[in-house]
Amino acid sequence: MGVLVLCMVALLLAGCGGPAAGADRTLTVFAAASLTDVFTDLGEQLEADDPGLDVRFTFAGSSALATQLAQGAPADVFAPANEQQMAVVADAGLLAGEPAVVAANVLEIAVPAGNPGDVTGLADFADPELTLAVCAREVPCGAAAEDVFAAAGITARPDTEEEDVRAALTKVQLGEVDAALVYATDVRAAGPDVEGIAFPEADGAVNEYPIGVLADAPAPEAARAFVDLVRSPAGRQALADAGFRTP
Repeated sequence: MGVLVLCMVALLLAGCGGPAAGADRTLTVFAAASLTDVFTDLGEQLEADDPGLDVRFTFAGSSALATQLAQGAPADVFAPANEQQMAVVADAGLLAGEPAVVAANVLEIAVPAGNPGDVTGLADFADPELTLAVCAREVPCGAAAEDVFAAAGITARPDTEEEDVRAALTKVQLGEVDAALVYATDVRAAGPDVEGIAFPEADGAVNEYPIGVLADAPAPEAARAFVDLVRSPAGRQALADAGFRTP
């Protein structure tokens, strides 16, 4: 009788053997800082479509995220800003299946509104009179910066190397630097406080963004649902609207 009563209680609380329908679940996404705005919106869409799902993001430099995953940080989805950082995770055996490239991005010069430093192009990153920011070379935006400087034959003189692209953008927004190399999407996301200056060498250093489900994902079904949403026509339109290129 005692066992029967216990099972009846379990049925009421949790279906006697499985999680209750509609039980709260958490999806953890590790993503490049440049994906902050568009992924946040897509996460809210997924939550609206799946009541009880809590989508949590960790946005940072892709290399830092890859290192955290390699060290055992729990997550469900990884979306870095280049394929090299995805390869770090794949080579460690941490991916479930093949990742898919969903977007592309290029660098652009960001300056404060009104361009007080009179920056005109990439060559200004060699000007010691200007205060300049780039991303650290370990992260994708920093690696791309090195590529464009090399292509242009420029020895850059940055005053600061930031841990991710949003940190570099913040320096511009606060007026702490005359210019920073960030992604074109970040210039768009910054709104009227920041102006963008395109330069031809950017097209020689296009970053492609892959996304994949992690092998030990605590919430594999939700992980696949998020990846499917990003890859869907609605997800691709959201990326395009944010300024990302189609890969």
